[in-house]
Amino acid sequence: MKVVRMLLLFTAIIGLHMFTTPIDVQAQESIDIQAEAAILIDADSGKILYEQDADKKLAIASMTKMMTEYLVLEAIKNKELKWEQEVAISEYAQKASQDYNLSNVPLLGDIKYTVQELYEAMAIYSANGATIALAEAVAGSEANFVKLMNEKAAELGLEDVTFVNTTGLNNKDLFGQHPAGGETEENMMSARSTARLAYHLLHDHPNVLETASIPVKNFTKGLDKPLEMLNWNWMLEGLDLAYPGVDGLKTGSTDLAGAAFTGTVKKGDIRFISVVMKTNSMISRFRETAKLYDWGFSNFTKQEIVAKGHQFKKNETIPVVKGKQKEVPVEVKSGLSILIRNSEKDQYSAKVTLDKKKLDNGKIVAPIKKGEKVGTVTIEYTGEGTDYGFITDNSTTANLVTKEEVKKANWLTLGMRSIGNFFGGILDKITGK
Repeated sequence: MKVVRMLLLFTAIIGLHMFTTPIDVQAQESIDIQAEAAILIDADSGKILYEQDADKKLAIASMTKMMTEYLVLEAIKNKELKWEQEVAISEYAQKASQDYNLSNVPLLGDIKYTVQELYEAMAIYSANGATIALAEAVAGSEANFVKLMNEKAAELGLEDVTFVNTTGLNNKDLFGQHPAGGETEENMMSARSTARLAYHLLHDHPNVLETASIPVKNFTKGLDKPLEMLNWNWMLEGLDLAYPGVDGLKTGSTDLAGAAFTGTVKKGDIRFISVVMKTNSMISRFRETAKLYDWGFSNFTKQEIVAKGHQFKKNETIPVVKGKQKEVPVEVKSGLSILIRNSEKDQYSAKVTLDKKKLDNGKIVAPIKKGEKVGTVTIEYTGEGTDYGFITDNSTTANLVTKEEVKKANWLTLGMRSIGNFFGGILDKITGK
């Protein structure tokens, strides 16, 4: 722990001279990020704003713990685990927690720790023994938990992902008890999939930021004197490389991974998710992240492409079959907003896609409820620049719904319409129409 504390002190002194506030950069078309891979996305819509070798599969080190956090928070949400629940520490988790060459809080085998205590140690201090203990609490063993990690990765659409342990350590550091993979393997993922994991983590479990944003906290259970858990995310408020609005998310560092960081920052109505992988140093990962944030805030603004309740000229109504009314007005159920480059404000449009399963030859059959879905609205880029798309397929989709109820017409009305249609057809033939 002395080595870690000396490193923290040394880097903090350097960091104070490097940057403590955002750099005022002018709007620019490109940016040079000194990392092997990087990506920046709009956390709300999932729109990708910048990417650099985003599909290159690299070691992710302790950024792995975002998946561990996801599964722990999911277990709590599903009432399979409780924050106040006490967890017994296995011999394996205890041994891992006593390795002071790695980030850890010391756990004792004769003491039980709450899920919350272990979770805070993992999320704030990246404690590896606590991470293993949580995995065992959820799945019975780390091996079973790793299976859940890979299954959840597939469910979330994470591509080219390999999880071999819960911590992100190299398997060689797990005392021959690594749950999967070879003796020197590590967890691997691309920057794109890492950003997608962070996107789902924030959207499915927004309470993750309650812990991720804690800059420092004492760990006391079983110790003679408190252990100060200084968050490895030095961009948090109150730490030496603070960047206004940063409140997460997870760092990572091994020999194979280099120094990596998945961050998130909020300013006004804009929130970014960023990933930088294999940077030169612990400082570099934050410096390159700050460059991404400065560039993003300088070049993009949030624009509403489609307002809630909007009606499209060519799709204001849909013909109705067997209804009291012959057509029903339709509207956008919820507005669609995304971040747009300042120079491309007029280069996005909305596209309407009607649900062919719901409609018969473009008509809908009564009875029809108010708010019934009849199609979707998506955002399309119409410019000539580079458009990176979205981190997920359904990030910017709104439903097109009926604006009012249409009841089914009674038999007399339907009969009169049939007669009218019959004689109307005869008249058309006579007049040659």
